[in-house]
Amino acid sequence: MFTLSNSFLTVEILDPIVDVAYMGARYCTGGYIYQVHDHAHYAGHTHEHGPLLTGPTYPDSYNTFDGQGIPDAFNLNPLRAVGDSHEALIIGVGLCELHPNYRKNSVKTFCEWQIETGADSLTFRTEQTHHDWALKLTRTVSLIGRTVRSFTLLQNTGVAAIPMRWFPHPFYPQTATDELIKLNCAVSFPENDGYTLNANGFICRKGWPWPTDYYQAINHNGQANLVIQQRHPTLGLISATLSYAPDFFPIWGNPRTFSWEPFLERMIAPGQACDWTIDYDF
Repeated sequence: MFTLSNSFLTVEILDPIVDVAYMGARYCTGGYIYQVHDHAHYAGHTHEHGPLLTGPTYPDSYNTFDGQGIPDAFNLNPLRAVGDSHEALIIGVGLCELHPNYRKNSVKTFCEWQIETGADSLTFRTEQTHHDWALKLTRTVSLIGRTVRSFTLLQNTGVAAIPMRWFPHPFYPQTATDELIKLNCAVSFPENDGYTLNANGFICRKGWPWPTDYYQAINHNGQANLVIQQRHPTLGLISATLSYAPDFFPIWGNPRTFSWEPFLERMIAPGQACDWTIDYDF
């Protein structure tokens, strides 16, 4: 496992070569942020808040589908040729065996990453090919003060267009308050069992403690970079800034964790590229 550290935070990032046991067919294997620890120094004192992220089964167990920390995924649009009923390329993962229940997808061959370490960043690069598809993928995780930045660049080097559907899946611990997140744009969603919208703009839990998990797609009118304010049990209020407006935006939570999933969807033609960034501010 790799680490980036400064006087505020330590970021743990999975090594796609050494930590392959932590990886499966769902999440991108390069640039997988596994945990963020707070150990800030103020006025000569160290304030240990410990791990800041969680997961659907954390801390009792771990599995490659549920994951933990800040994973992200291209898995919902596997590159599958006509006639290939089960085999497909999942960007950032490798050649995979698909199952009718996508939770049971498996990896036949993981993609190979070239890893570059810097003083405050890690860069992962891979090239993947399958039938007429060919691509280069670059992932960089940087630590800047209390900001963890995740950068992604996808380049189409093949002769077929790449239908890309990507989303981050950060897992935050549940808080004592029912307030969860607030966006820098207006939101709405239908009546449901898990969530409600406060007059102050915060999306809130409903019916806590939850007996199960709750998923809800939300409507928004955002046309520019999305900013999310997130309640946190130890830091109070944290935020994330996305370099895009989501094309589809569900939220999900269970008794252990809450997560948001702002999808980025693009058709990348041959010779074209797409890049984007998320800053997680702790």
